[in-house]
This record gives sequence, C-alpha cells and structure tokens, in this order.
Amino acid sequence: MNSELLWVLILLLIAIVLFTTNKLRMDVVALLVIIAFVLSGTLTLQEATAGFSDPNVILIAALFVIGEGLVRTGVAYQVGDWLVKVAGSSETKMLALLMFTVAGLGAFMSSTGVVAIFIPVVLSVAVRMKISPGRLMMPLSFAGLISGMMTLVATPPNMVVNSELVREGLVGFSFFGVTPIGLIILLMGVGYMLIARRWLGKSSGAKNAKSAWQRRTFRDLIRDYKLAGRARRLAVRSGSPLIGRSLDELHLRARYGANVIGIERWKRFRRVMISAFGSTELREGDVLLIDMSDCEIDLRQFCSEQLLEPMILRGEYFSEQARNVGMAEVSLIPDSALLGKCVRDAAFRSRYDLNVIGIRRNGKTLEGKLVDEPLILGDILLVIGDWKAIRQLQAKTHDFIVLNLPAEVDEVAPAITQAPHALFCLALMVAMMLTDEIPNPIAALIACLLMGRFRCINTESAYKAIHWPSIILIVGMMPFAQALQKTGGVDLIVQGLMDIAGDAGPRIMLVCLFVLCASIGLFISNTATAVLMAPIAIAAAHKMGVSPYPFAMIIAIAASAAFMTPVSSPVNTLVLGPGNYKFGDFVRIGVPFTLLVMIVSVVVVPWLYEF
Repeated sequence: MNSELLWVLILLLIAIVLFTTNKLRMDVVALLVIIAFVLSGTLTLQEATAGFSDPNVILIAALFVIGEGLVRTGVAYQVGDWLVKVAGSSETKMLALLMFTVAGLGAFMSSTGVVAIFIPVVLSVAVRMKISPGRLMMPLSFAGLISGMMTLVATPPNMVVNSELVREGLVGFSFFGVTPIGLIILLMGVGYMLIARRWLGKSSGAKNAKSAWQRRTFRDLIRDYKLAGRARRLAVRSGSPLIGRSLDELHLRARYGANVIGIERWKRFRRVMISAFGSTELREGDVLLIDMSDCEIDLRQFCSEQLLEPMILRGEYFSEQARNVGMAEVSLIPDSALLGKCVRDAAFRSRYDLNVIGIRRNGKTLEGKLVDEPLILGDILLVIGDWKAIRQLQAKTHDFIVLNLPAEVDEVAPAITQAPHALFCLALMVAMMLTDEIPNPIAALIACLLMGRFRCINTESAYKAIHWPSIILIVGMMPFAQALQKTGGVDLIVQGLMDIAGDAGPRIMLVCLFVLCASIGLFISNTATAVLMAPIAIAAAHKMGVSPYPFAMIIAIAASAAFMTPVSSPVNTLVLGPGNYKFGDFVRIGVPFTLLVMIVSVVVVPWLYEF
C-alpha cells in the first residue's frame, strides 16, 4: 500500500466518522474532501471538481423541481385522498395500497418528499381506524426506499451507477431496467409488512402518538372556537333573489347571521372553489359555504326566502375543504387601528378578503353574533378564507400578527388548477427518456421549463425545491472514486474480493458486493455509498471476465436497501417520531427484510442481466 492510497483511506475514514457523528453537515464534509484532495496534490483541481459538470447532477436537481411541481399542483395530495377513499376502514387494504402508491409516486419524485406528504395522511388514517401509527409508518418508509428500485431516475444511486457504466464506455441501463426487480421486491415487501406489522404497535397509544407529533389542526380550532354545527352548504336555485348581486349588497351576515366563507362554481366542466369577496356576484348554480353564527335563525325560512337548496356537507365545519379554505388565529398588537372597533366596522372581508368567525377573550370563546363585538387588546381572532389571503395577512404587521396556522397549511397546493399540465410534463419527460433519442438531463430540463411555462411552479419555489446539500454531497464524494482508482485502491479492494469469492463464482461475488454496499450504507448516505462501490463492482466484473451489468445492478439495489437503521436513510428518520419507534425496531424488522432483498436480488438479477 503506497502513501497516497493510505492518505485516501484515512481521509475516507475521517469522512465516515464525520458523517456518523453529525458534527458537521454532510455537504460541508463533502466540500472539505474536495479541498483536501486538491491541497494534498492527490487530485488536480479539474479531477476534484469534475462532479460539478456531471450530467447526472443536473438530472437529480431537475427531478427535485419536477417533484415540487407535483406537490404544488396537488397531484400528490389528490393521490393521498384517493388512497383514503378506496381503502375505507380496512387496515390490510390501506397498508397494501399505501405501499403501492408511495412506490409508484417515488418512481418519479423524491422518495423523501413522498413520505413527508403521506405522514399526515397515515396519522389521520391511524386515528380514524383506532390503530397505532407505528403499524403503518414503517411500511410507508420501506415503500419509499423500494421506490428507488422502480425506475432509473427514482433515486440518485441509480443514476450514479448508470453514470459509471457510461464513463467506462458501456451502454447505460434503460429507463425501466430496474423495474422488474423493484416490482418483485415491492410485492415481497407488502407481504412481509402484512406479517411484521403485528410487532410494530398496538391500538392503544394511537391518540397519544398523534398528539405528540401533530400541531393544531382544523378540528382543534373547530372545537376550541365551538364551530361545530354552524356550517351549511347551500345551492343557489333558479330565480333566487341572490343572483346577480354582490355579497356586500346582500348583507346576509347582518340579516341572517349567514357568513359566506367560500363559493363552489362550475368552470370548464368541473366544480372549483372561488373566494368569497365582498364584490363577488352570485350566480345560479353556485354552492355557498356558509357559517350560520346566529343559532336563532330558522334555516328553513332562510332557504325558502332566498331560494336556496341544502346540500350534503362532508366533515366538520368545512374541514374537508381545507385545501381551498384556510384558517388562522390572529392577535391584535397594542397600536392596532382596529382596537375598539367592532368586527363589522373592521371590515375584514373588504380590507383583507377574510371573515372573522370566532373570538377568544381571556381564554374563553365568545358565542353568538360577533359582528357588533368591540375588539380589545388580547383578543384572538379566528379568520377564514382563501389561503393566499391568509399568507398576505402575515405581511400586514401594523395591526396584528398571525399567531397560528393549522397543520393543513402544509397540504395546500398553490397551483392546484395546473394539475393536468403537471401530469402532462411528467408524462412527456418519461416518454422522452424512453426513446433514448434525448439525453435524460435534457428531458428533465425540458419538463422543468414547461412546468414553469404552465405556472405549475415559479422560479422561487423551483430553486427552493432543489435539495442542495444532496447535490453537494454527490459532487464532493465523486473525487473519492477517482482518488481510489488513481492510487490503486480500487484494484486493492477488488483483489481482496477476489481472494474471498473469486473462486466461488459470480453469484457469491454478488452476495459479497451486496453485503459490503449495505454495510457501508449504515454509516454514510446511500448516494455516497453508490459513488464508492460502483467502480469497485465494475472492476470486479472485469477481473472475473463477466458482464458488469449484474454487478452494477446489485450495487443500485443494495444502495436503496437502507432498511436496517433509522439513520441509514432520511426516509427512515422521517417516520421515527410519528411512528413512535426505537432504534431497535428498525434493526428487528429491517435486517431480515434486507437479507430477503439480497437473496431475491442475487437470484433475479442474473436472469435479467446474464453474466
């Protein structure tokens, strides 16, 4: 072993220790690696920084933007709504559908992002089914990891391995090259979790797990402000005196205690939610979402006089409309111009496009009609209306401050009307990648630009969507592969593998590579693991005189098989709290499943990619 190789191995060990201890951020460690290689003379500046020009880095960044477009247009959340509707009250059906859905979405967007989206869905389902969230959270994280085995672009390790093949002058994997293996592992994962869930939690404690994780929700605000029973959904019938008149003209709140919160209206063959501004004119067929704050009003008489037809309202006080109708708690500041004014004079709807539906004073909720209630310092107002108006309210700090936004704000899709365009961009990107006529990074960039053109995503959210620490981590770890090859480290590791399994055949070598890759993945990220292991696997194949494709594929699969600890992948870390898991839970459930994945991979991969 020469001195240069010893220095590279020491630097690698230091990086692994820093990754494991979390003393420094991973992206900072990666940048320090680049600096150390250049200053020590191990690599030239061009070699150490070559990762910044790697096409796969551009592709990974573009895929972050594509995933954000699916979130902002509500596609991901609508899939979650469909899941809850189809699964009903069956835990078995929910678990299976959850894993299939998350794996499907994760094939085209960040698995971490998909899991983050589905955590509140799983929590709400667990409360409804009266089961522990832990029975569904680990299946959620495992499905997120398996999604990396569904397509070439599903996870960075796949693209890193593919890039190494291309760098060696070989043809890379096809877009769905990994899919058959991924589908087999997904089916095995669903079956495994249906058995293993019995060790993941019991029905008791579901309520405590929810309260420990979730912040206040719509339902909490409905309870605290005593809004239950006040919501109505009324359709405007033909001939109604409301047609053609604005809400300011009608004075429905003063006359009937009826506060119009939102309006459902047909547009382009589908019903959409529009904001209820004072200047909004009502039309025939509109469905009004109304807060009836005056319990003494006869609803039948009100509907008869105004020719309104009661409609079915699902959920408590518009909680089912939380994607379109938002709530927020607001507190007046000492110098507010609204102090001493009543709600009517404050003209919240006219000035801020929001309605005041509740007031808490000295810890108690005021009941009855609030329009003539003078506001005093210390009052907390509950306002309701369009989420965009609530966001704008946060910037108006001269009269009040926004104290609390409910948890549902995380589910708001600001570009929900552009969902069809987002799906078109995704389908176009996949189609371009399948043709092999357009390079994958270019196909992803075209999809990003189209999403911007269709207003699925704006420039600010696009740049925020890119997880820059992950990008820098990949760029910073690439020099290790170059340094190991340059100093003879790859040859040394390959020779060690040959001494252990060289005479036992290529399948045993696949087992050794899988175990080595999975073991390294316990200490550093799966992307960094793939960067290190891909050149070793390909060199081992050349040394044995067999095809490098099964060896490269086993690295891609092993890098995604980060099931064994809660810190081996961000996906596992995300569900650690909501699932109320301990470190040992992942070891107990993850290690056997990792062994199953290894056995299946070693058997199936050579069938798809012959030696």
